[in-house]
Amino acid sequence: MSTTPSTRLILSTLLPHLKVAAGYARFMQPKIAALPAKEEGKNFFAAALTDADVAIQNLVEVVLLGTFPEIRFYGEEYESSRNTKYFRATELGLEDDYLVTLDPIDGTTFYMDGHSNYQIILSILNADDFEAVLAISPAQNVYFYALRGEGAFKGTLEMNLEACIPLEITSAKPAVLLGWGMNAIAPLLKDRYQVIDIANDYSSDIQIPNLNGILTGDLSGAVIRAGKFIDGAALAFLAREAGYLVTTLDGSTLPPLDTCENYSLPGLIVAASKSVHQHLLEATQSL
Repeated sequence: MSTTPSTRLILSTLLPHLKVAAGYARFMQPKIAALPAKEEGKNFFAAALTDADVAIQNLVEVVLLGTFPEIRFYGEEYESSRNTKYFRATELGLEDDYLVTLDPIDGTTFYMDGHSNYQIILSILNADDFEAVLAISPAQNVYFYALRGEGAFKGTLEMNLEACIPLEITSAKPAVLLGWGMNAIAPLLKDRYQVIDIANDYSSDIQIPNLNGILTGDLSGAVIRAGKFIDGAALAFLAREAGYLVTTLDGSTLPPLDTCENYSLPGLIVAASKSVHQHLLEATQSL
């Protein structure tokens, strides 16, 4: 029986290839042309699918199948991939039977509009919780990673995992991000924070913080309606390992991943401090 590779081994094996993917994403950004939308009726972030998404996922799939052929894998572009059928499974397994997930371009619309705060996010999930997340910001030449219970780290793309330094967010800006569908609580927060409502404040010309702003100090909090395993929940795990508070919208602890549906945690509050969390919780509970 094959032995499950360690999370650090998976990350260190994939990192050089993800750096190649980052270089590709940088090169392609000004040239990219959108493919047809994935689904009608979705918000405009979910509707954007580009050549880069598919190409980066194909690269990661080839590396995984060639190096860890027994690993479980779920990529955002699974429907467009020729490789999905070759993986042993695409869903969560039992304890320590890891699932690797990938969002090849998180913030596709940011990417298509030439903004720098898009990411490539790769995660390793256990039955109950995330084991590791690696998030690369190609245009900013930086990446973040975290291993469960070991904290979060930051480094440039020239660094390997061991050279990265602990991620310490000592002073976050008094700004909060409201994800899609959370704009109703904006009036309750504007007296304390700069409120960024992604549905109404997004601009193709002026860059606003994305959810990954919680890792750079550009945000002191965020409220999102659902924490998809491949992106929102992954970034929340990085923030949690960096010391942020992360709960569901009613203030509860996060449920085990294998009790969730559709590769998604419920809505999340991510906060830099107890006071920020309390403000966001009070606003959310008023709905």
